[in-house]
Formats: sequence, structure tokens, C-alpha cells
Amino acid sequence: MPGCSERAGYRAPRSRQTLNAYFWFCLDHVRDYNAHWDYYKGMTPGQIEAHLRADVSWNRPSWRLGHLGGTATLDEDHLLDPLGLLRGVSDGGGRTRHRGPKPMDERPEALRQPLDALGLGWPVSLAEVKSRYKDLARRHHPDANGGDRNAEERFKTINIAYTALRQHLAEARPPNFAQTG
Repeated sequence: MPGCSERAGYRAPRSRQTLNAYFWFCLDHVRDYNAHWDYYKGMTPGQIEAHLRADVSWNRPSWRLGHLGGTATLDEDHLLDPLGLLRGVSDGGGRTRHRGPKPMDERPEALRQPLDALGLGWPVSLAEVKSRYKDLARRHHPDANGGDRNAEERFKTINIAYTALRQHLAEARPPNFAQTG
């Protein structure tokens, strides 16, 4: 800066077109320069909007998913999923069991809707059902949601599903022969 005797150790871009070419200033003058420098100076609002939109995708072209000419659908067997997280079929030891064609739904017909309502798989234990019920009931209770009607309806569905699962699992439990009568 003319008349400045301070060391020019701070750089500032010369223009929007040449961001790698710099002016060198002292600390006070670089702060003043940066405070008054407008990157978008001389651009119309439409150009600014287009520039911001291009920055969202790092100035790279983007396409909607599935519109690059490929017609093949995604084959789940090609995904690397050693823990079985994407399919939910881990054997517990970090290995994914290989599945053939779509397996038959092994859930009892009467329990399919209640299991789906609670977001549980099959087989399931009574302890898992109780734990999931407590979590969902706490989350969707109408008092916890300010009396929201949707939360109330969801809460009713959760209660019905829990009752059906609890009743089925209690009936399926083998009798305790250790007790003496």
C-alpha cells in the first residue's frame, strides 16, 4: 500500500477471475482490503444464483440418480457388506450369510402386521418386544407430543401390536415343569 512502512506478509486476491494472483499487504491493510472486497461485484442476481448453485456440487455436473444411461437395477449381491448391515442378515460373528433367491416370509401370518408396526424381525423374544414397546411408547405417547393426533394414532397402533405379540409369545412359551404344585 503506498506510504505504508509495515511488512507486507499477508496476501489478498486480485480479482474473481484470477484468485491465484495476489496483492500483498500488511495486516491492517489486508483487513481493510478484505472488508471492502466483494467477490460478486459486477454480477447480476441471476449470475450470483447460478454461481452459488454450481458451488453446491463443487462445479461438477450432476445428474439425477439412475439417469446416466444405465438400465440395470442394483443387485444387492454386488454390495460389499461384511457385517450384514444393509440386509440385516449378519450371523453375529461379522460374517454375512449368503442368501439365495428371495426367502419365504417365515413370520406367522397373524404376527406380520404387529411385527412391522414395532419394526421387529422374526424370530423375536418377549424381552425384545418389551424393550421396543417401551422405546416406541415413550417416543409416541400423546403427552410427549403435545396431544398430536398422529402421535395418538401411532401410539394406539403400537399398543395393539404389543398386545398381540405379547399374547402370542406367552402362549408359545413352554410350561415350566420345574414348579411343583
